[in-house]
Amino acid sequence: MRCILLWLCLLSFLGVMIRGLWADNKRTFAVDWENDCFLKDGKPFRFIAGSFHYFRAHPDTWQRKLRTIRAAGLNAVTTYVEWSLHNPKDGVYIWHGIADLERFIELAKEEDLLVILRPGPYICAERDFGGFPYWLLTKYPNIQLRVANVDYMSEIRTWYRRLMPKVSPYLYANGGPIIMVQVENEYGSYACDKNYRLWLHEETLTYVEDKAVLFTNDGVNGLSCGHIDGVLSTLDFGATRNIKELWKELRRIQPKGPLVNAEFYPGWLTHWGEDMARTPISPIKDTFEAMLSSNASVNFYMFYGGTNFGFTAGANNGGPGRYQSDITSYDYDAPMNEAGDPTPKYFALRDIIARYLPLPGIPVPTPLPKKHYGTIQLLRCCSLFSKAGRHHLSKGVVMADKPITFEALNQHSGLVLYETFLPTLKRDPSVLHVPGLRDRAYIYVDDALIGILSRETPIYDLPITKSAGRKLQILVENQGRINYGYMMDFKGLTNNVTLDKKVLRNWNMTKFPLESYEDIANLIKIDGPKWNDINESNGMLNKGPALYYGTLSINGEIGPEDTYLDVTGWGKGLAFINGENIGRYWPLVGPQITLYIPKEVLRTGTNKIVLIEYQRASQTNEVTFTDVPKLDG
Repeated sequence: MRCILLWLCLLSFLGVMIRGLWADNKRTFAVDWENDCFLKDGKPFRFIAGSFHYFRAHPDTWQRKLRTIRAAGLNAVTTYVEWSLHNPKDGVYIWHGIADLERFIELAKEEDLLVILRPGPYICAERDFGGFPYWLLTKYPNIQLRVANVDYMSEIRTWYRRLMPKVSPYLYANGGPIIMVQVENEYGSYACDKNYRLWLHEETLTYVEDKAVLFTNDGVNGLSCGHIDGVLSTLDFGATRNIKELWKELRRIQPKGPLVNAEFYPGWLTHWGEDMARTPISPIKDTFEAMLSSNASVNFYMFYGGTNFGFTAGANNGGPGRYQSDITSYDYDAPMNEAGDPTPKYFALRDIIARYLPLPGIPVPTPLPKKHYGTIQLLRCCSLFSKAGRHHLSKGVVMADKPITFEALNQHSGLVLYETFLPTLKRDPSVLHVPGLRDRAYIYVDDALIGILSRETPIYDLPITKSAGRKLQILVENQGRINYGYMMDFKGLTNNVTLDKKVLRNWNMTKFPLESYEDIANLIKIDGPKWNDINESNGMLNKGPALYYGTLSINGEIGPEDTYLDVTGWGKGLAFINGENIGRYWPLVGPQITLYIPKEVLRTGTNKIVLIEYQRASQTNEVTFTDVPKLDG
């Protein structure tokens, strides 16, 4: 009996010891509301973070870029999660390649960086539709976004059931690097639906629990409607002389807790047709030091910007005639440039950080070499409107009495060709009216270009003469869905088209999503080079968009290096390198002239280049691979 009692006492003692050791080793990240700070493992903590969106860089470059961020002295990296990337079609999910979120988080941990996760579901980020998948508009044409709408909330719940279990193991208390998780995103600038905010908070809390800190992020004017009781409120702002007034506004909503600027802007975004945004370093340094002096935590948006590959760039809309699509580069004038190299701004900020946090014992990675590969001439092949072009690149023809939007056609981006026959013209010229155009239309009659209409202008009227012909063709380009503000941005022809105020009916709609490079390659292989259908005086493609192709040879001894595709002299279109959609180009309006090509896209030997030119070919049919970016026109 005495032995049994001794054994029980020993077990009890061991249990106490194990619980004590577990408590000592338990990882926690929390808010100390009373002392206005964060607690990491029970000790006061302040983060200096930088935004780097994994979906804006080739995955094989992630680790080097994360190391460059850490070498600046930052102790955390911030990223959005883009719903549309991982869930591009209803019921389809992607978690590999550039969508391998788990690998990105693991690499951040390897590089000694904590992670601040911003899962949205709305992210803005100058991405198409603010990161929402386009098919929400296909499935629910009357959906109400970012409010307590049953359809919208149902889809979020389905999405979070896929996303959050992947994220959960990486929460800080579970042994991972994720210290904070955002609820919504700048919500107070959009709406003030308390029921929705509370619902999304509970939905997020279901997965995060107390394993990381939940937070909201708003501009100063959105604090009231963005705040959620019990959730840390943070601000976003750039260089300012009124920092005390901004903190005062935050304290009005949230009297206690750490001060955080979750989006401190060292640069800014750029639209097509604007000058490249450039932000001087001096006011950035002053504001940064003022925040650190007040013991605030700071996240730079962006520290590394990257590239809007493919059709991912979004747009903004400031009212009629103020639609502005975002350029392909997301360089952002950030401390690290589009290629991931440190800039003078990087080193200026690093010097400040070193006074507040210990720098890691790793050197700043040196800039990667950039290669001038020279000029190559492209061959012209295949009009989009040709029999072969339609056969290989179209994904179906839909007939309807009235025009149908991209979303109703279940098409993400690319082009849609709307065709009908004109009635006998009673006036010469008659007036074609295309209201609700989203975003850009190339107008043809009997396969001949007669004009271009654009949402940016906005001019929606075009004269048509009796001699023009009978078959009307309106090729509509999606230039990027609006990512901020009112976002029910259906694409294509969203209203009736009229001729002298008479509605045109009986439309054929041919879908050209331009998503399959295999189809593009097959078309080039079959149809071969062509040299007609061009207005030789100015290179205008009078018979519709055309494909141009060529090859770049890279020496096997040296191997590929980063480079930039210079499309000077071309009009507007898409560029593909070795099957990857590098993004949109539009040197006619600028400011971006070159497209960044990471070396990971290239290969030793033969590299295949394809341009899908919408509007105007270069007089020489040449492109140049250069070692210097041209982002300022």
